[in-house]
Amino acid sequence: MATSVKVYGPPISTAVSRVLACLHEKEVPYQLIPVNMAKGEHKKPEYLKIQPFGQVPAFEDEGFALFESRSICRYICEKYAKQGNKGLYGENPLAKASIDQWLEAESHSFSPPSSVLVFQLAFAPRMKLKQDQGAIRQNEEKLKKVLDVYEETLRESRFLAGDDFTLADLSHLPNTHYLVNSSDMGELFTERDNVGRWWSEISSRESWQKVVEMQKPA
Repeated sequence: MATSVKVYGPPISTAVSRVLACLHEKEVPYQLIPVNMAKGEHKKPEYLKIQPFGQVPAFEDEGFALFESRSICRYICEKYAKQGNKGLYGENPLAKASIDQWLEAESHSFSPPSSVLVFQLAFAPRMKLKQDQGAIRQNEEKLKKVLDVYEETLRESRFLAGDDFTLADLSHLPNTHYLVNSSDMGELFTERDNVGRWWSEISSRESWQKVVEMQKPA
């Protein structure tokens, strides 16, 4: 039976890979639809109907469209609550609030500096673009301060929102993966005892390993 869930975009995209990891955690079948951004497919009128900003991912389920990866993940967890990892988005209001606050921290504190570093260190060389050393230094310092906070949090709990793996942790997988495996910034994570332990555990999850396999060149 054909699945109603469609994800548009390449697995190497950090935002697309976030959604794919969530789908695997929730054991939701999906269809991955390529979007060739080099050929401008993300700017075509038919694509802009489901992703008005012309970015990836775009997401459809039963004809309903979403376009922001964290919102998509929340939707997946709510819509398919009874399958896969049932606690991925918490099972009571307090758990959900704790997860949400760390999703906000990821979005507003972790993602801005880490996204700059991912682009400068992992993607710019592939695209044969000159790296901005000033931006690298500035955002490295910003990320260090964020990870210092994470180190203290993870001293008290196994994962960010408690002792269970949740969306709070999952949302950090894409950017951290590139910084640890495709740049010289890996030590920012591994040299911190608790952050390093946390990263080793979340990155080894089967759901994420499936996404990493999808990112490899054919």
